[in-house]
Amino acid sequence: MQTGLQRLAGRIILSDGWARAAIACLAGALLVLGLAPFNVPAVGFVSFPILVWLVDGASGAPGAGLLRRSWPAFRVGWLFGFGYFVAGLWWLGAAMLVDAAEFWWALPLAILALPAALAVYWGLATALARLVWSDGPARLAALAASLALFECLRGVLFTGFTWNTVGAIAAPVPMLMGSVSLIGLNGLTLVSLFVFSLPALLAYPTRGRGLASVLGAALVALHVGFGAWHLTQAPTGHVPGVSLRLVQPNILQGQKWDPAEAERIFSRQLELTAGPRPPEPILQGADEAAQAASDAPGRRLVIWPESAFPFILTQRPDAVGSLAETLAPGDTLIAGATRMEGEGARARFFNSIYVIAEDGTILDAQDKLHLVPFGEYLPFQAVLERWGVNQLTHLPGGFSAGASRRLLAAGAGGPRFLPLICYEIIFPGEIERGGERPDFILNVTNDAWYGQTPGPYQHLRQAQFTAVALGLPLVRAANTGISIVTDSAGRPVAGLALGQGGAVDAVLPLPGAPTLYAKMGESLFFALWAIAAFLAIMGVVRFRHTVD
Repeated sequence: MQTGLQRLAGRIILSDGWARAAIACLAGALLVLGLAPFNVPAVGFVSFPILVWLVDGASGAPGAGLLRRSWPAFRVGWLFGFGYFVAGLWWLGAAMLVDAAEFWWALPLAILALPAALAVYWGLATALARLVWSDGPARLAALAASLALFECLRGVLFTGFTWNTVGAIAAPVPMLMGSVSLIGLNGLTLVSLFVFSLPALLAYPTRGRGLASVLGAALVALHVGFGAWHLTQAPTGHVPGVSLRLVQPNILQGQKWDPAEAERIFSRQLELTAGPRPPEPILQGADEAAQAASDAPGRRLVIWPESAFPFILTQRPDAVGSLAETLAPGDTLIAGATRMEGEGARARFFNSIYVIAEDGTILDAQDKLHLVPFGEYLPFQAVLERWGVNQLTHLPGGFSAGASRRLLAAGAGGPRFLPLICYEIIFPGEIERGGERPDFILNVTNDAWYGQTPGPYQHLRQAQFTAVALGLPLVRAANTGISIVTDSAGRPVAGLALGQGGAVDAVLPLPGAPTLYAKMGESLFFALWAIAAFLAIMGVVRFRHTVD
């Protein structure tokens, strides 16, 4: 007699047509509940067994060519991925509504076309996995290896967009982020895919099911156990003589570049820089952090968000004078700014970070390297502009990319930091290994484009992963939130909520020791991937030998 789970698996395996498409899309969409801000990782144990059963039933016609045989598996993977990316990235459409009169036509491209393109990676992954599919636990290794590989490629190809990688579902809190310091987010994705898929084995008795279950339980125990141990190893002290003030002006995107609002925006940030500490910090322990910051003598680092100046600072000597009047002795302002080189038609613009001394002097700058396509620059610009297509930021020619990334010093003798602007922080693989180690990661961003949606929460989670992977504190200033300071294990020290305007004071946590990921990068991921691929191939060899 069949169990309820066997009947469910059988119906999913044998489903076809619209019913099969709906199951795949809904299972993918359900998976989004595992991401920030929902943080329910248990949904992975529902969605991925469904995907396994869908691929079980995705066999091509006997005797057909490779492409025709692969199409059913590609289709279910694409539909699953489409559901996942639509449900997880719909908030990108909010950016098109900031200037709806000009960009309304791009709304379906952001909400549907981009997810459709990203889902191709998942379709290719399931098609590849199906080529080495078997009837036992090895097929889970095949799915994990294939999908992890294509998730890795998603972060590299076509400028990369490694947003909402599956591994993020397995690490909703700092205690579960520790594994990232060993194997990176790609490695955690590989392991998570295998573990999340294990319930698929419960539907039908198969050889090796018990061993696979034991392996899965061991992986979960290692993930949780190492995460708990990792928290105990992170330094709990702070850099002596250094305090922080994060400024979160909470300027709506529609106002940010309005010339009529420029003086009000600048004055607002000056007030928050000089003003008293807000009475209600949002994070547990933030009061203590602010008290420690006020007790710390010497240097204060004031952090403004991305593109904080609503004008070109070097063209406004009066604004430089206002900064000098506002900044106290010992202050260093670190702020996002639009930097201009050249004049007139030859002018080039850069999305930059300025380090500014207490007298208003610009001490150093770093330009953004990894620009957002269609947001900060326009691919194939000459052709697309003839068709009336422009990038979201209204600058002649868009932003130019910086030449290289280097550490900046927060003033003479101050702590050194790794400057990352906006979504540059979701690409830890682009950060050079070796050389001088920074004291902290600085991330300035402007998520006002996305309003009160899951986007800013997902962005923060990605930033935490990069900080944990490298074993460094995170100092993050966001225009509308979420501004935060975390220690090297990802634990929040102080911060401000999404949509809250104000400033928060904190100490600068000590950096942790260099992590294995910081030293080796993706090496351990590829070693684990090779093991998973080997198990998948051995499984299909055994399966075909048994059938023959």
